Amino acid sequence: MKFYWVKTRWFVRKLFPGFVWNIPNASKTVYLTFDDGPTPEVTEWVLDILAQHYIKATFFCIGNNIEKHPDIFRKLIEGGHTVANHTFNHLNGWNTDNEKYFENIEACENVMQGSNTARLFRPPYGKISRSQKKEVLMRGYRIIMWDVLSADFDRFISPEKCSQNVIRNTTDGSVIIFHDSIKAQENLRHALPKAIGILKEKGFTFAAIR
Repeated sequence: MKFYWVKTRWFVRKLFPGFVWNIPNASKTVYLTFDDGPTPEVTEWVLDILAQHYIKATFFCIGNNIEKHPDIFRKLIEGGHTVANHTFNHLNGWNTDNEKYFENIEACENVMQGSNTARLFRPPYGKISRSQKKEVLMRGYRIIMWDVLSADFDRFISPEKCSQNVIRNTTDGSVIIFHDSIKAQENLRHALPKAIGILKEKGFTFAAIR
């Protein structure tokens, strides 16, 4: 079982400046984000749930999936959601040389061209080297990490545990990460609607990152 923090610790944010971990505000606004789509089995279901609640979210898309499913990618844009760069092939920056990494980011950007995408980037697995980070920032991206990890990808936790990860750890300005992927869908299908409902009851509102 892999180790991870559901709630990003304060000292992690201090150790890694230059990343956006949360977006503090006084309006109890939080930010749902989804990684690894678009996928026909999951993304369209997510869009239906968000539409039911009039929620706009942020989707960090894999370029290869955009290329395979352009119609679903178009639905993200038509729905008023933010779409952003998650590399073309979901590369781990720690295991990828810089030239290949930046080429992969550019390939994702190219396939998104003309779609009013935000200049946002999330490194797959949250893994990016110091030199890669510096170059990505120089290219004009904001690097969006997260404050609350749903852990929907973890097949060793129950769907209910996944929902509680979000409900118990969300605070004003939290950036919450889910995955619109096949691997995560069992946990996601339970956790997303439940978390949205309870967070709304607690007075939270939702917005896309722009």
